[in-house]
Amino acid sequence: MWSKFMPVPLALAAALSLGAAPAPSGTSGASGASGFDVRVTTAFELPGTKVYPEGIAADARTGTVYVGSYADGTVYRARPGARRAEVFLPAGADGRTTANGLRVDARGRLWVTDSTKGVTVYDTRTGARLARFDVPGDAPRFVNDLTVTPDGSAYLTDSVRGVIYRVTPDQPASGDGPLSVAYDLTPALRPRPAGGFSLNGIVSDPAGRWLLTVDMPEGELLRVDLRTGAVGRVALTGGNLTSPDGLDLSPDGTLRVAQNVPNTLTRWKLSADGTRGRLTGTLTDPSLQIPTTLTHRPGRTLVVRSQFDKDGPLTPSTGAPTTFTIASVRGF
Repeated sequence: MWSKFMPVPLALAAALSLGAAPAPSGTSGASGASGFDVRVTTAFELPGTKVYPEGIAADARTGTVYVGSYADGTVYRARPGARRAEVFLPAGADGRTTANGLRVDARGRLWVTDSTKGVTVYDTRTGARLARFDVPGDAPRFVNDLTVTPDGSAYLTDSVRGVIYRVTPDQPASGDGPLSVAYDLTPALRPRPAGGFSLNGIVSDPAGRWLLTVDMPEGELLRVDLRTGAVGRVALTGGNLTSPDGLDLSPDGTLRVAQNVPNTLTRWKLSADGTRGRLTGTLTDPSLQIPTTLTHRPGRTLVVRSQFDKDGPLTPSTGAPTTFTIASVRGF
């Protein structure tokens, strides 16, 4: 996900101006799906004309889906079967100006990152704020995405600082607190301009042994060993990651990646230890409308259509946005 306060690299801006296309209505057939019978449709709409959604999370217990607005911090809720989402947490609530990464943990709590501050935890039943954790100090930061491991720890990426924060399992019960750095990945990252983006999407394996995160400008997948703290690059074969954003890891070791600017989803089969990945499917479709994050549920993958290139944070603009929606991708 891109910051509205930071310029987009010229190569990516050129790609946007050349590759943007309006989303077709109804069902879209998938091009370049590598043998998959893939269909792209609309799961539900988001109310508002300037939503620019970024994050998505599904509650495995209820089937409810939550989507965050990068533009103003609104969090939307779509109950099972709904064709239109409703506002769950209004813009500006608790000082939240953006809503980037979202996760629902095993206890039914919704975690929402605000790139400018930190992360807030909410009760999904009542919407009540349970706890908040902010980055200390005034230095630049961009708290981007998060994952929750089986022990209840939350890990969050900072795209500007190149670090991963941790909230321990017992911290939410004590209310507000600071975000503490668990892993500094800057020694493993390629050189980048001061203030430039690096880390973005993040997932954890079902056993809680390691984390995977992407270095967005470099198109690399990094692995963090939670026992030793060792950081290494995942060896990828069969394809590459261009503009990787959100990640989703299924229990069977299938990693799905949203690649925003090229309007692409890729599917990878990981080794048991997460050190290697083999490309098993690619979907490129302009109807994905700059996909930022995704969540895979049985039978379909829900993908955020950000439309960041439509008068949003990506420049140059390629026109006015259409209705903001979440895509349903079946067969991928």
